[in-house]
Amino acid sequence: MQTAALRVFCHWSQSNSTAMIRQCLKCRALTLQQSSRAYGVIPPPRDSEEKEMVHRMLRVDHAGEYGANRIYAGQMAVLGRSKTGPFIQEMWDQEKKHLEKFNEILAENRVRPTALLPFWNIAGFVLGASSALLGKEGAMACTVAVEESITEHYNNQIRTLMEKDPERYTELLQVIKEFRDDEMEHHDTGLEHDAENVPGYWLLKNAIQLGCKAAIYISQRI
Repeated sequence: MQTAALRVFCHWSQSNSTAMIRQCLKCRALTLQQSSRAYGVIPPPRDSEEKEMVHRMLRVDHAGEYGANRIYAGQMAVLGRSKTGPFIQEMWDQEKKHLEKFNEILAENRVRPTALLPFWNIAGFVLGASSALLGKEGAMACTVAVEESITEHYNNQIRTLMEKDPERYTELLQVIKEFRDDEMEHHDTGLEHDAENVPGYWLLKNAIQLGCKAAIYISQRI
């Protein structure tokens, strides 16, 4: 009986020890995961100047992706059931992923979003819907104008980070480059779907891009 009890005790000890080891490994993995989250994309700022620079970048990137989401929402409200709907939806789905990523980055690094998000919410939707009311060509002209502006903005950020310290900002550069490539693809999609055929294309494009530049400037600061 003592032998049986000893076997039971040994089995319990071994099982309990294994469970404890697994739990420790699980806790260790969770700690590492949390640590990697904190420094996954943005390194800790070295000084207040670097912190302000990075926060401005992230704030305006988040605002841009938020505005792009609202533009596509407006276009889908008008053209969602048309033949144009599926590829607008496809572009919108990519923008949703961009916004989700920047939401995550802002939360992890305690970066406040622009105070103008409620305005961009309405303005983006109105721009998307009004351009779609001009037909497929109008919606695509809007897409070309906006995505060209965002691509240029991302390229400027890439140049800035490359000049500062490309090794330090490797992961942030990777995110921005990936999103930049998506925006370029959306731009090309707009051209392929007759954006330039809308009456007053160049006037419409320049007006939208002027608004985009103003939005970028304001969102960085407010």
